[in-house]
Amino acid sequence: MEYSNRLEELVTQYKNTLFRAALAILGNVQEAEDTVQDTFLRYLEKRPELRGGQHEKAWLLRVTANSCKSVLRSRKRHPAVELLDVYPAPDRDSRELMEAVLDLPANQRAAVHLFYYEGYSTGEIARILGQRPGTVRSHLSRAREALRRYLEDDETEG
Repeated sequence: MEYSNRLEELVTQYKNTLFRAALAILGNVQEAEDTVQDTFLRYLEKRPELRGGQHEKAWLLRVTANSCKSVLRSRKRHPAVELLDVYPAPDRDSRELMEAVLDLPANQRAAVHLFYYEGYSTGEIARILGQRPGTVRSHLSRAREALRRYLEDDETEG
């Protein structure tokens, strides 16, 4: 199959997944969109030999995560955009929890997104993010603890 046709299929199939992952890591809509575009350009440039399905998705997510890391390294300040318009929550409690998730450090947000929203195991997340599985488990543990504290604080205030 011609690469441009395959690219079109991949864009249709994975653009939303990659965008949500990039948005979870970067916290900026425009940077997330740019990162997704860069990922698909990299696919055209590299022309990787992938076995399809989950291998393609994992490769695309790994490239997206690495591009996000580059953006985070070069960024001089934190974003000031309202993410919840793009990352909708069905009710007030869900919106507050989403705000708490978005307040997590980028490495914890990435792990939480890939684990809970995309359904990857810690081993798969480690390969996607280029980290050790123990590091991913540590990020998830810290994120859970931060979210638990947030929920407990919210209950005592409300």
